Amino acid sequence: MIRGVRGATTVEQNSRRAIMDATQELLGEMIAANGIAEEDVASVLFTATPGLDAAYPAGAARELGWTRTALMGFQEAHVIDGLQHCVRVLIHWNTDKPMDQIQHVFLRDAIVLRPDLAASDGAGGP
Repeated sequence: MIRGVRGATTVEQNSRRAIMDATQELLGEMIAANGIAEEDVASVLFTATPGLDAAYPAGAARELGWTRTALMGFQEAHVIDGLQHCVRVLIHWNTDKPMDQIQHVFLRDAIVLRPDLAASDGAGGP
């Protein structure tokens, strides 16, 4: 069975290193919270808001060593009053875990996207 694992974070500035660091932090939290191994991942989708164009967030997964997984990046739709400098991730993960055991992760200012999932330490998840 394939489950979707969602996550989002914000990036302090539009620079390659800032985008890579924030995305790697997010991926690391998503992987740790769910016990995700690359060989169980079908694909990963990344989006970045229009103000983030210094790097592809998917490159962060490559830097973490995910070299065999299908990755795809998109520009997020521009929405008036939408969260700015935001990277979103959707991991398509082959797992037997039931849906209520999937831990979605929202970091930094992206906690506002899903305050119902926010933990006191800033990471999302039940």
